[in-house]
Amino acid sequence: MKTLKKRSLRTVCSEVFVLLITSFVFSLAFPGLVFSEGMGFISFLVLIPVFAVIRNTSWRLIAPYGFFYGFMCYIFFNYWLSSFHPLAILIVPIIKGGEMFFLFPALKAADTFFRKRSYVLQAIIWVAYAYLSEGWFAGYPYGTICYALYDYRPLIQIADITGIWGIIFLQVLPQAFLGNYLVDRIKGEAEPFKLYLRSNWIILSVYAVLVAASIIYGFVRISEWEDKTPERTWRVAAVQHNHDSWQGGLTTYTRNFNNLKRYTLEAITKDPDIVIWSETAFVPSIDWNMMYDYEGNHEMRKLVQEFISFAESLPVPLLTGNADGEPIYPEQGPLLEDGSQNRKDYNSVVLFQNGRIDGKYRKQHLVPFTEHFPYEKQMPWLYNLLLANDYQWWEMGTEPVVFESDGVKFSTPICFEDVFGYLSAEFVHEGADVIVNMTNDNWSGSVAAEKQHAYIAIFRAVETRKSVIRGTNSGLTCLITPDGELHDPMRPFWMGYHVYDVPVYEGGNDTFYVNHIDLFAKIAVYTSIVILVSGAALKIASTVKGRRKDD
Repeated sequence: MKTLKKRSLRTVCSEVFVLLITSFVFSLAFPGLVFSEGMGFISFLVLIPVFAVIRNTSWRLIAPYGFFYGFMCYIFFNYWLSSFHPLAILIVPIIKGGEMFFLFPALKAADTFFRKRSYVLQAIIWVAYAYLSEGWFAGYPYGTICYALYDYRPLIQIADITGIWGIIFLQVLPQAFLGNYLVDRIKGEAEPFKLYLRSNWIILSVYAVLVAASIIYGFVRISEWEDKTPERTWRVAAVQHNHDSWQGGLTTYTRNFNNLKRYTLEAITKDPDIVIWSETAFVPSIDWNMMYDYEGNHEMRKLVQEFISFAESLPVPLLTGNADGEPIYPEQGPLLEDGSQNRKDYNSVVLFQNGRIDGKYRKQHLVPFTEHFPYEKQMPWLYNLLLANDYQWWEMGTEPVVFESDGVKFSTPICFEDVFGYLSAEFVHEGADVIVNMTNDNWSGSVAAEKQHAYIAIFRAVETRKSVIRGTNSGLTCLITPDGELHDPMRPFWMGYHVYDVPVYEGGNDTFYVNHIDLFAKIAVYTSIVILVSGAALKIASTVKGRRKDD
């Protein structure tokens, strides 16, 4: 990786090759084709070559390199998206490549403006990037580097203070430090490593203290939670009916309902407090079909009536996902003049207890491009392309609902929603004592996809210090306790049920993260902006001063 005034093709090819190999190795840190559980320790090493390339390469190439690296990372990491739709395996890597198209220049700027201590700012910038990349319309936190550490429980306990952001900082800083040194050493511009360590001893000492404190804190918190007695235990029966989400129609809905009924009746013999089905386990809208009876809808309405009769007959409450339809124009009937339905739909969760619907939650954070696309007017070509490829839109919910059943307060992030820390924290802040995630990952056809999703939920349990119970279509149905331990996962892509004794820790002791959601990430964003702008101003001033001297 020798730097020349005029960069040779060999140099460029070597840098591209390094990024390609590194992007593949990045995917190995997570559950995937090669390692079923991932190799989390790789996440402490995989960015070293990336920072080396960033320091070594030219400004002309840095943004394209960022796009290439982001694109290839998600081609390898999210290979299972091709099961969802051929467009998805292109859309997500393009989005992540686009994000890193801007990230790499920011990291290069930090290296240019603050060369000797740039690794500190680069770590802060990476935290800011991770936060901003999940905060816009197409935000997609899968593959955020800290999630590779799901099984390293002592290292992730600080999430109840800093969220995932403190973990990312501790992961990235030494890799930027070593990547920058590696390039300088190869080019013959670096001092011996001992002297390099000595010249950075203050920062490295502070970092070592933070790591040591984080690990000690982790072991202490795990010990505390293992000894902690919950206020009560909530006995939850989770039914996993393993249905292909792309199949629809009355025959399919009836078959699925019969399977759900069968396993529910088996489960209630185990004396649960509640039965949970998965996201859109019962598809026909309960409210819509009870509100309207019209030609062509009689059989669907009949199926809904059967569901209600079944739910009323149960000795315990039933929680299920449902496609919740309501009229677009309330003053009109179910059909418009052109024969289309006067209907809009929400991806919802319905609590049926005491013989009636006793609560409803509508999904607030929809999956971009597949459930929601707000740019119909700005990009009609893409909107029409998505529609032509069978994508359907849900309406967006607005309320962080807290349900209550037999004295237990709980909230229900739907599927994709549990990959966002802020949502679970908001539910807990509103009074939820348990997080019940309702998920359908059956479409992926991939155990790795289901594990990647489930292992992200581990961080939600630690951040909020609340138990997380996952009710899924085909996996990973499981319990996660507040110390981040995953219990009794059901076999993926298997039909059956499992009864979980969920420890309930009641409110009153919200974590720092719950009370200050994403505070450390926001600090990282503003710090990055201020320091980069200051660095640019100083660089310009220095350049202008130098030119005046020459004149």
